[in-house]
Amino acid sequence: MSDLIESTRTASRRGQRARSAARRALRRLAGERGAATAEYAVATMAAVGFAGMLVIILRGDEVRTILTDLVRNALTVG
Repeated sequence: MSDLIESTRTASRRGQRARSAARRALRRLAGERGAATAEYAVATMAAVGFAGMLVIILRGDEVRTILTDLVRNALTVG
């Protein structure tokens, strides 16, 4: 009977330790809640900057001529 009581106590202690570890892990992760939003904001700003650079580059006469010739050649039959 004492073995049963002792094993029950041991299991109870293990359960308490596991719950305590889970609480600590949740507390550590609580500070990271806005991290994904911040990462999306940074990625969005980078994409906007890249798009702005492309607009500036594509407004140039040389690039426009190259792209126009490329499209004309692609659509020309024969």
